[in-house]
Amino acid sequence: MYDLDGKVALITGAGGRRGIGRAIATRLAREGCDVVVTDIPKPPDATPPEDRDAGWHGLPSVVEEIEALGRAALGLFSDVSDSDQVADMVAQTVGRFGRIDIFVANAGSQPGRDRRLIVDLEEDAFDEVQRVNAKGTFLCCQAVARHMVGRGGPGKFIIMSSRAGKQATAKYGAYVMSKFALVGLTQTLALELAPYRINVNAICPGLVDTERVYHMAEALKPEGMSADDYRRHMLNERARDVPLGRAAVADDVARTAAFLASAESDYLTGLAINVTGGAWMS
Repeated sequence: MYDLDGKVALITGAGGRRGIGRAIATRLAREGCDVVVTDIPKPPDATPPEDRDAGWHGLPSVVEEIEALGRAALGLFSDVSDSDQVADMVAQTVGRFGRIDIFVANAGSQPGRDRRLIVDLEEDAFDEVQRVNAKGTFLCCQAVARHMVGRGGPGKFIIMSSRAGKQATAKYGAYVMSKFALVGLTQTLALELAPYRINVNAICPGLVDTERVYHMAEALKPEGMSADDYRRHMLNERARDVPLGRAAVADDVARTAAFLASAESDYLTGLAINVTGGAWMS
């Protein structure tokens, strides 16, 4: 276990029941952090049916879980691509807890119309991915960095890139470009923030069994197949390609995030760490 008692973590994109953000939030709470979680409001049809049946309520449910672990929590609805909302998110976090020690840039665009060949990709679908993944992460990192630098450090940044930030996949062009950009942002921030003892690292997962797989299945499923069936097909296909024999789950990523948030990673910065079960080793 890592000793994060008294630390304050801010995590974006944390409202999904099976999401990476929720898994990181609850893991950091177990390690002793008070946690602020953010997301955007989601329409009911954006939640997979089994999550609705389980009574999942998004951010309020995550806040309840953190508080049940004995830590303080705050849930904020915030669009990471809007600089005013990002500034308010940081201000509310600092106003409530006094500081931000750990920032996890996890918010990402929802898969859909962007999953096209480049020759068929519509400009507005491309723009939406860059608006959330690239611009949104930049705005959040900028705002949190100003706070951490202003208090003289130290701090931890964890930026959620992807295996697709190192190796392209057909029909994922807009996503691939955004995730490559986040590896570049990680390296740049690592250099710029090192004098303040602020570590900046990225995590590059492969396919993780989260709500996003459901949305990917909706976008990519062949005619006549349900999204649930194609989701299972995607996960089974990935399991066959992974040396460790399964697709990732959110807790796999959360374990890596907990290490990067801790003092155990104090001499690591500028890295893009694969969490792929051996499927990608570069």
